[in-house]
Amino acid sequence: MTLPGWLQAIALFSLVAATTKPIGLYMARVFQGERTWLSPVLRPLERAVYRLCGVDEALEMPWQTYTLAMLAFSAVGFVWLYVLLRTQAWLPFNPQRFPNLPPALAWNTAVSFLTNTNWQFYAGESTMSYLSQMAGLAWHNFVSAATGLAIAIALIRGIARTACKTIGNFWVDLIRACLYVLLPVSCVFAIVLVAQGVPQNFSPYRSVRTVEGYRQTITGGPMASQESIKELGTNGGGFVNANSASPNENPTPVSNFLEMFAILAFAAGLTYTYGYMVKDTRQGWALFAAMFALLAVGFSATYWAESVGNPIVHHLGIAGGNMEGKECRFGVAGSALFATVTTATSCGAVNSMLDSFMPLGGLVPLVNMQLGEVAFGGVGSGLYGMIVFVVITVFIAGLMVGRTPEFLGKKIERREVQLALLALLVTPLLVLVPTAIAVLQPQGLAALGNGGPHGFSEILYAFSSTNANNGSAFGGLGSNLFYDVATGINMLLGRFLVAIPVLALAGSLAAKKAVAPGVGSFSTSSAMFVGLLLSTIAIVGALTFLPADALGPVADHLFVFQGKTF
Repeated sequence: MTLPGWLQAIALFSLVAATTKPIGLYMARVFQGERTWLSPVLRPLERAVYRLCGVDEALEMPWQTYTLAMLAFSAVGFVWLYVLLRTQAWLPFNPQRFPNLPPALAWNTAVSFLTNTNWQFYAGESTMSYLSQMAGLAWHNFVSAATGLAIAIALIRGIARTACKTIGNFWVDLIRACLYVLLPVSCVFAIVLVAQGVPQNFSPYRSVRTVEGYRQTITGGPMASQESIKELGTNGGGFVNANSASPNENPTPVSNFLEMFAILAFAAGLTYTYGYMVKDTRQGWALFAAMFALLAVGFSATYWAESVGNPIVHHLGIAGGNMEGKECRFGVAGSALFATVTTATSCGAVNSMLDSFMPLGGLVPLVNMQLGEVAFGGVGSGLYGMIVFVVITVFIAGLMVGRTPEFLGKKIERREVQLALLALLVTPLLVLVPTAIAVLQPQGLAALGNGGPHGFSEILYAFSSTNANNGSAFGGLGSNLFYDVATGINMLLGRFLVAIPVLALAGSLAAKKAVAPGVGSFSTSSAMFVGLLLSTIAIVGALTFLPADALGPVADHLFVFQGKTF
């Protein structure tokens, strides 16, 4: 570990902390329908979109209607992308003349981008036409992130309102998320990436002769525009197979730093949005503190594991950290930080190959996803995932002191606890059960790139990633019909089996009457509560996933010290 490496992390964390309030305040004003500095330009366009789509912005929805609107929109989006991928060979903007995707891969990819996962069982530069990249994948990058934002805002309204039957209008929230939040910032960030050297064109790929005399194909295409929303929307799908390790998608240490900031910016800002909308900004800062603590600990552990390096290599007299699978322009620190950021959120972009990390270095991204990616989580999904943990923590605190649990003046009763538990149980159910099935199936084992505990880690990571709607891959795991179908189902259920209970929780909280806090009310903005919240998150993760993680990365780590690799 080096001083420049720590300074890079400190600079990133400081920038995130400094921008959380202005970004969060802006989003709060957007979703409350207040005037912003972009309103003179965008408000007329917003009204035009409402008229074109037949949306009455004054009409609010109960949670059931809000949920149905979200599911209907998602279903239409899935059909659109699936048809596009199955017909791209006959459509324009396909200078490489790529064929149509086969049914299983089209299904997996459509589900992947619909759910903000961006799991990729394909190489983008040799599979997707420019039209598929722009009108299919990039479009879903916007609307899937906007859907997550809408769900989070609906839950915040449910907490903030009292004796109310509605939680907002899904169509209004979706349009405002795209129009005021994601689109303007993506346009600016795309220009910044072009300045850093990321391509943005419609030209065919170029074949050049290298200095060694070989022919090499240089990819092009509308990369910068997709790269910007890929990071800002915590999507993660690469235009090319190497993702953000590619010098086209991520050319410089400056672009690497900016991409990490883009991944965290909106997710961190939502903590202030939450505090502002519930009229107690201390609540938002408490969530920020808990999320930041998890992120900082995760980075420290990953950086240490990768800096210590491989003992097998050290026995050969070669000192230094583990640079296998890493780009020299980012080094150990930039790679460890990126891996932590991208799995603490639901982004899933990678600038190094996790399969080549040290076992304990690879364990941290795995644990980040198994805890629900709440530090700072995906755009929207991180906040509502953390609030689910808050509800459970408030319930536990109430039991500890023998009082009815209260959350911002509202009693947490059986229905709220049941809905929160439903959302929390999705992750272990959809990670552990499919992993167990995969290791018992010939097709599940046939796609492995490694054996032993490392191979088990590949399977465990795949289902952890797809369930968490992250999309990063441990590496080594190949594609076949079993994994195309299984991971597709996992992504769908991982997205909507959490979103539906969260919206039901929003409706339940909105209908409750608030009571004034009393002398015995438990504060949910104190340092004590932050500590209890972190303990709850750690205990839930440790009790649930420790046995499986011990069979994978932990066992792999112990074998390394015996000189064995897999």
